[in-house]
Amino acid sequence: MNTFWEERFCDEGRIWGDTPSRTALYAIKLFKKAGVHEVLIPGSGYGRNAEAFARAGFVVTGIEISDTALNLADQSSLKIRYHHGSVLDMPFDDSMYDGIYCFNVLHLFCKNERAVFLQRCRDQLKDGGVMFFAVFSDREPSYGTGRMVEENTFESKPGREVHYYTMDDLASEFWGMKILKNGMMEDPEEHGTEGRHTHILRYIYVRN
Repeated sequence: MNTFWEERFCDEGRIWGDTPSRTALYAIKLFKKAGVHEVLIPGSGYGRNAEAFARAGFVVTGIEISDTALNLADQSSLKIRYHHGSVLDMPFDDSMYDGIYCFNVLHLFCKNERAVFLQRCRDQLKDGGVMFFAVFSDREPSYGTGRMVEENTFESKPGREVHYYTMDDLASEFWGMKILKNGMMEDPEEHGTEGRHTHILRYIYVRN
């Protein structure tokens, strides 16, 4: 996975522009209502969503596997710090967080790795903390494209495996946590050489 993203950021730079995902703006509103102060963003890329959280007043920590993406990030904000590495290797420090926001990362892993990743997140979430995850849905146009790896998981691009979630499937990943909200959201996105298009995402908002 590291090779895929490193090559992509090298070739396309700030691929999705500077505008944050609609899911980030929605999560910011939810986190403010929940009294969240410190936010962890696993798979932060070059920081377009992390910067939105920082502008909204949160103290943000990003985790990113790509050196190039981190070099593209604006690291001048005192409210954002970045760690280089895989989300599967968290934690990178002993910090605990009120909130975790994760955009389009969970679906990049197969079943066993998803379980590891989510446990790493739970381990860094304070009691009563909240998590918001956005993932590809089974209504994405690319669903079913490429070699099937596992059920609803396809190698949609060489070197990139994607799991496409049903709502029940997504809810089952967060067993033992209270589901506060879940649903679907269309997320328009600039996509480098592919131009502008819209992802059909599922999201889930849970409390520890």
